[in-house]
Amino acid sequence: MAAIAHPDPISAEGDLWVFGYGSLMWRPGFDFIEQVPARLIGEHRALCVYSFVHRGTPEKPGLVLGLDRGGACRGVAFRVAARHRAKVVAYLREREQVTSVYREVMRSVWLENQARDRVSALAYVVDRGHAQYAGRLSPAEQLRFVRQGHGQSGINRDYVLATVAAIEAQGCRDKPLHQLAIALRGDAPVQA
Repeated sequence: MAAIAHPDPISAEGDLWVFGYGSLMWRPGFDFIEQVPARLIGEHRALCVYSFVHRGTPEKPGLVLGLDRGGACRGVAFRVAARHRAKVVAYLREREQVTSVYREVMRSVWLENQARDRVSALAYVVDRGHAQYAGRLSPAEQLRFVRQGHGQSGINRDYVLATVAAIEAQGCRDKPLHQLAIALRGDAPVQA
């Protein structure tokens, strides 16, 4: 069976959609025309990536989000003007692909606008074969890595709390992340 070729997001025409599910939700770092709450089906948001650069180091890894197999994920879709497509893709590759732990893919996302449009969006999905793939960690393990994590982009705790705030701003909840946020704030112990 022949491999399916995915279009290069730089060479495609028209506006570019980018799906954010973690720090891109609250710090996209690029110019966009609009942002729309969106839902991606087939992958879910998970703290499943050891961070060796942005929120940790190889000696003291932090833990960041990845899109992992199964379920669904609510996030934000950003529409980027066609004239900025190459610049934004280059920026995202520099930001998200520092250690190549993510696969750059195009995914269908459903915009939560009045028309409930479906668009093809650039997304970064965790590479399960990469050394930084943490898999499914217990809440206590997640808490330990997040508490110790500090990297080039700052403290891991701040990353988790900012992501939870962005999810809440959409009127949504991500139960595992919310439980971790409560433990990080010292309000309650994390459940094992």
